[in-house]
Amino acid sequence: MQWNTDIQYLKGVGPKRAAQFGKMGIATVGQLLGLYPRTYIDYSNPTPLASAPYDMPCAVQAEVLSKSAGVRVSGGRSLFKVQCADDTAGLTLTFFNNPYAVKKLEVGQEYLFYGKVGGGFAGREMIAPTFLPASSNAPLTPVYPLTEGLNNYAVSTCVKNALALLQEIPDPLPEFLLKKYRLPTKAEALRKVHNPTTLQEVEEGRRRFIFEELFVLQLGMLLMRGRDIAETGAPMQPLPLSAFYKALPFTLTGAQQRSIDEIAEDMVGKSPMNRLLQGDVGSGKTLVAAAAIYLAAQNGYQSVMMAPTEILAGQHAETLEKTLAPLGINVALLTGSVKGKARKTVLEAIASGQAQLIVGTHAVLSEPVTFKNLGLAVTDEQHRFGVCQRGLLAAKAQRPHLLVMSATPIPRTLALLMFGDLDISVLDEMPPGRKPVKTYAVTGKKRADMFGFLGKQIAAGRQVYVVCPLIEEGESDLQAAAAYAEEVARPLLPKARIGLMHGKLKAADKAEVMRQFKQHELDLLVSTTVIEVGVDVPNATVMVIEDAERYGLSALHQLRGRVGRGAAESYCVLVSDHATEAARERLRFLCRTNDGFEVAKYDLENRGPGDFFGSRQHGLPTLQIADLATDTRVLKAAQAEAIELLKKDPNLSEAPHAPLAAAVEKMFDEQMVMN
Repeated sequence: MQWNTDIQYLKGVGPKRAAQFGKMGIATVGQLLGLYPRTYIDYSNPTPLASAPYDMPCAVQAEVLSKSAGVRVSGGRSLFKVQCADDTAGLTLTFFNNPYAVKKLEVGQEYLFYGKVGGGFAGREMIAPTFLPASSNAPLTPVYPLTEGLNNYAVSTCVKNALALLQEIPDPLPEFLLKKYRLPTKAEALRKVHNPTTLQEVEEGRRRFIFEELFVLQLGMLLMRGRDIAETGAPMQPLPLSAFYKALPFTLTGAQQRSIDEIAEDMVGKSPMNRLLQGDVGSGKTLVAAAAIYLAAQNGYQSVMMAPTEILAGQHAETLEKTLAPLGINVALLTGSVKGKARKTVLEAIASGQAQLIVGTHAVLSEPVTFKNLGLAVTDEQHRFGVCQRGLLAAKAQRPHLLVMSATPIPRTLALLMFGDLDISVLDEMPPGRKPVKTYAVTGKKRADMFGFLGKQIAAGRQVYVVCPLIEEGESDLQAAAAYAEEVARPLLPKARIGLMHGKLKAADKAEVMRQFKQHELDLLVSTTVIEVGVDVPNATVMVIEDAERYGLSALHQLRGRVGRGAAESYCVLVSDHATEAARERLRFLCRTNDGFEVAKYDLENRGPGDFFGSRQHGLPTLQIADLATDTRVLKAAQAEAIELLKKDPNLSEAPHAPLAAAVEKMFDEQMVMN
């Protein structure tokens, strides 16, 4: 049996179970072995029954004394009781609708049971524990992620069959790395992770797979960025920016000036710029990009800015035209909605060089778009673009300068690791006059009072966002946006002009709703998170987020940044009825700070990096075993090794690196999310 064998041909699988594995994205034997256990049940040190901690998972060893026949209870369920004991106390096992488990337990035999110990003075009790014969030589039992129809025993059995039958396990890590970092081979690591005898073996196997995953990730990112020692195809002269500065109606912040200087220095260098510009919502990233675009135009080069949505692309085009058109720079907008004769005219202007700045969505990557002399590529909201898309954009010209903008603040140390070959500029100051958004966390009991406050804001001529996490009612109790608008907002604000925005709207309809809101034809916009990256509406002063506990802090901070863009006092109200104490503390933290970098740091430490490093946000492959929050030392080593290897074999084309090249292609082809 081979690594890429269809999983249905593995012993114990077949077509039906293969379909169940398919729901988890597992189609081959190799992918099954890449399903790492999420935890382990440790039977190696069982606790005496008398001292077993109450209501906490633990392992105990006991002898089966008797079994009762199943009895029917309410709801049509069958209940089975098994009496056990050790030398210190008795134990009652309770199973529902599981005669097979009871049948496996033999009277007079000792077993290791794992579960939560309950009961009282009359005796200890476990409900539906997992168990092994006491004579078992497998004290550590892997616990796998599951889906409907698959239990842990079935998955574990299939994994063991795969390990036993697999004839060859390709190892992408070069032998010198295995020796240098004392890592086991892939075959050894798989055995240690899936069939361990000690927790030390688990850690040894995990360490190898964490290194492999981060090493392959770094190689893929470096290869797709394509940064090398070659000279840029857009050499520029250090021309003065004085006319640009003079045209601005305000003074730049120190951070903006510093970032512009760093970018300008890159653009007049021999190598292509590859810079990440990160700053909080409202810190003035677009203006910094405008300075770079002006410098490119002065040198005779075109620039392109790519945004993730047509709404944002339209806003950028409007903003940049106000800034750059008076300086003689022609701005063109190209999105999927630009069709027919208008599209032909824009394409001709791009090809002739008449359009000096092209603002668009991924439509600028389409084949018919030909630039005359593209020198600068700017991507906005980087966390919504895959690295593949940035590579396609850069491929439109010979090594243009690349500026990546992100409104998701990332702690600098982690940013340096994740974006290792990008230089980093940080906007850590807010423009003068920008007031902090006052943030409050409330329960649904305060909703009527809150709507009274919203009514006063609307009466004063202000506008309001309300964000709901779902579009339609389902099994969840979360409020759907459509139902919320009709059943909550309209009855409580009968005179308000209420609009609805969600992901299922067509692009033209979304644009029309946002136009109405921006033109103050709507007072309140009920929306899903599609407005996270949206039009700048200075008149919007209140952001209400329902079911706030469902979001990470970084996402909540992004939503909060939609308001507070004008001179008026602005507010964010976090509504939550189902929060745990940990979630409530997260919301309280957000109420205490408006600093995006502090929010990102807190989110990273308490929730993990998924909020701003998940594949859906960043276009990065989903990590299966590594954790960017805790594995930064391994990430740093993996990055250094990836850089060194690519110096020796820039395209991984040498024969010994073929398995590694295949692993990189597989990771990015299978998992890359393209928006």
